[in-house]
Amino acid sequence: MPSCNLRYDDNPFYNITRIREAQAAVSMTSPPPVSATTPVLSPPLPAPPGHGNDNTARTVIIIVATVVACLTVAICLGFWLRKRKRRNQWKLSRVVNSADEEMSATESLQYDFGKIRAATDDFSDANKLGQGGFGVVYKGKLENGKEIAVKRLSRRSAQGDAEFKNEVLLVAKLQHRYLVRLLGFALKGTERVLIYEFVQNASLDHYIFDRIKRFYVDWDKRYKIIGGIARGILYLHEDSRFRIIHRDLKASNILLDGEMNPKIADFGTARLFDQDDQSAGCASKIVGTYGYMAPEYAKHGQISVKTDVFSFGVLVLEIVSGRKNNSFRDGENAGDMLISFAWRNWQEGTATSIIDPVLMSGTASQADMLRCIHIGLLCVQDNPSDRPTMASVVLMLSSFSTNVASAFAACIFHVQ
Repeated sequence: MPSCNLRYDDNPFYNITRIREAQAAVSMTSPPPVSATTPVLSPPLPAPPGHGNDNTARTVIIIVATVVACLTVAICLGFWLRKRKRRNQWKLSRVVNSADEEMSATESLQYDFGKIRAATDDFSDANKLGQGGFGVVYKGKLENGKEIAVKRLSRRSAQGDAEFKNEVLLVAKLQHRYLVRLLGFALKGTERVLIYEFVQNASLDHYIFDRIKRFYVDWDKRYKIIGGIARGILYLHEDSRFRIIHRDLKASNILLDGEMNPKIADFGTARLFDQDDQSAGCASKIVGTYGYMAPEYAKHGQISVKTDVFSFGVLVLEIVSGRKNNSFRDGENAGDMLISFAWRNWQEGTATSIIDPVLMSGTASQADMLRCIHIGLLCVQDNPSDRPTMASVVLMLSSFSTNVASAFAACIFHVQ
């Protein structure tokens, strides 16, 4: 059976004050009730598995790649600097060696001026061979008996010693059977002389324009002279160590040796040119001889290999006709130049009237003479691009082919 116990005492058996203090302490530490308007903050979501590892790997890869790239650049830069240093040292060595060679070459080419003066008998008029725009040429004989040609340059020249020596070194390196060989030079104060090999038979103009001496130069000799001049110019334009435009090709600058072989002389106006564009640009000063100058050079100062081609064409017409271009006079057309005369006769079918009468009396082939007239007219066209190169000229001279006829038929002449 259920039962209960009841306790009764006059004194309280528990402390009511302590119980109330305990209840108050519990109330103070309890959290406040949750308000309906207060947001409940959720704990952060856990990171997806493996995401932290990916970031770490990516960081490591970037750092490693950067370090490798920097090392590669540093190594390449080091190799480049080292190679550049070696190349600069090699270039410096070449410059020093070249300077030594040039100095040695200059010293070997320089003659004592007093000996040259004595060789020409103090530049006596009796030894005078000719005179041009840049000086007088004398015959001389050295102490060892060797004959030389001495060109005494005009004192009006503004060229300095250094430029003069550079020009001498340039010309001295040109070696060809159809070029006059430069032996050396001499300097004293304002005096400058060039020493050339002596060429026995003077210049071409002394023969083809002389009423008596022209008989000594038959067609075989003239044809050989034309071919030799062409090969000499080709050497200057394409085959020499330096590419050179002569600028003053004319009959008086073609010397003849003992066997009547031509030798191109007088390189005082020569210019170097760029092999790629075959041009030396524009001249600030026009030098040369009127009558032999290409129109683009005479009017505008434009220089190219075709400038020499034009001069060669004039030379060919002079050699075939025996007449000067710049002093040509035709009875009916007093104002004509040789070029106009030749072209008009070619058009009218009277090309044989261009040929020197001295040549017509022999047994030489008129076909070869007419072919040379063809080539000469091709070379004197007004438009430089229409003129052939000297390589083409040499080919046309050395072998008769349809090249001459086809080239001549295709060209249109504009003669002023």
